[in-house]
Amino acid sequence: MAGLPKPAEVLPHREPFLLLTAVTELDASGSAKGYWTLTGEEPFFAGHFPGRPTLPGVLMIESIAQLGAYAVLSNPAAAGKLPLFGGVDGVRFRRQVVPGDTLLLEVELGRLSARAGRGSGKASVDGELACSADLLFVLADADAVT
Repeated sequence: MAGLPKPAEVLPHREPFLLLTAVTELDASGSAKGYWTLTGEEPFFAGHFPGRPTLPGVLMIESIAQLGAYAVLSNPAAAGKLPLFGGVDGVRFRRQVVPGDTLLLEVELGRLSARAGRGSGKASVDGELACSADLLFVLADADAVT
């Protein structure tokens, strides 16, 4: 699907916590693909770990979740809602991710109700799986969140 909105046009996240560079595919079934390009200038690399910069695993999960939130918020039924983490299951880390890598992201949304949903996602680099997780989320009213 060409011409998809930029992540900042759909998500409420902003720098330095917008962990999604672009969305490349989105379909009505709730699947999406995108990526996060790691420049090496991200401040967390300086401390995680000095001399061997490594993307923190929790940020990989967050980037997958942001792609999932993009898919949810692209559905007109979610207008005025804000997807929030409800839980993460089955997380597996398989590969170190370092500065200069592009994290390719994929999500598949499962059950989605007016109040909550599920999805699964994965992140890979150069065709090699880096992380996979099952996500649970709740939908809050966006204007009620401060």
